[in-house]
Amino acid sequence: MKLYKFLLPVAFGLALASCSEEELGPTIFPTDPEPVDPNGYTYKFDRWVEQNFLLPYNLDFKYRMEDVESSMDYNLVPATFDNARDLCLLTKYLWFDTYKEHCGDDFLKTYGPRILHLIGSPAYNPTTGTEILGLAEGGLKVTLFKVNSLDLTNINQLNEYYFRTMHHEFGHILHQTRTYPKEFDLLSAGRYDSGSWQSKPIGLMASQGFITPYASAEAREDFAETIANFLTRTDDQDELLLWLASKGWTNGIEGDDTDADDKPYYCCYYLTDVNKPDERTYFLESQEHAPGDRVGVIGMRGEVFYNVADVEAYLERLNETTPGGIFYVTDSDTVDGPAMIEQKRNIVRSWFKDTWKLNFDELRKIVQRRQNDFDIDALRAEIEAMQ
Repeated sequence: MKLYKFLLPVAFGLALASCSEEELGPTIFPTDPEPVDPNGYTYKFDRWVEQNFLLPYNLDFKYRMEDVESSMDYNLVPATFDNARDLCLLTKYLWFDTYKEHCGDDFLKTYGPRILHLIGSPAYNPTTGTEILGLAEGGLKVTLFKVNSLDLTNINQLNEYYFRTMHHEFGHILHQTRTYPKEFDLLSAGRYDSGSWQSKPIGLMASQGFITPYASAEAREDFAETIANFLTRTDDQDELLLWLASKGWTNGIEGDDTDADDKPYYCCYYLTDVNKPDERTYFLESQEHAPGDRVGVIGMRGEVFYNVADVEAYLERLNETTPGGIFYVTDSDTVDGPAMIEQKRNIVRSWFKDTWKLNFDELRKIVQRRQNDFDIDALRAEIEAMQ
């Protein structure tokens, strides 16, 4: 499975299991792995990787890019050592330790990936204006790209490039092991479009019941996106997404209700003359990525708002100074966006509980806490303490 990110302008098999004990499968690596060179520059880090990934989780963490593990379809470069080290530390703290805290070690020992491969650059696809952020292959291997863009000061960027991708790919491995209810596929049947999702703004797609534009590509991507975004988005981001989902959207062209490519969509308009209700000026767009690496709303002068309170305060101020008034676009897509998104989450929530004996909401609480409290210096000290 591939997780994409759309670029504006055109420049964007892991399975979960229950907490019950199950017999672990045989290792796919040599019983006696190649010894770490004590004289090498990376000795302490390699020892840490061995002790924290290979031995407990049977996971080969490949931070040196290997041609045999990479696609020859893209021009790729290796990850720098410092970025690979830090992302490796955060992968354990924000992904593996999250599940360990929730239900213990055996969960990922049994169902986690067996190879995690880091690549420094993104994999661009110029024909679609997208870049690949992650790949999951055969339930065994996850590849993460764009490691050389790592910014430890920006949790939104960390989620955008890496951890939302990890949870998304992990969701695929999950449902490839034990399939999710087909009821999920029926909720948005007829609205999936694998060919043009990258040209659709998040506000428009949220109003149709999709958590992201990529979720509208196909049902299984919708399912994985529902998991990944619920876990990693903050309360403010989630509230704003549902606010967008509750609105109607238009491209501002009278009589044109098509979702054509490269058209901006708006959820508000104003009248300069109350006696001329048909003379509307549309504004208030949605954005999913840059700037901010999160869901946002763009005002008339390019202002970006990241929570509902700020958007509504902005609209209230405009309404007071606009003679004709501010109005929301009529929602005419026949879908209750917030209700549809919540219905999809409830299916995921029940599936986590009934199939895997996991609490989806409790898992989110752990993710939210950990992504706000990590101390990279303390994590790096674990490596320095290795003998």
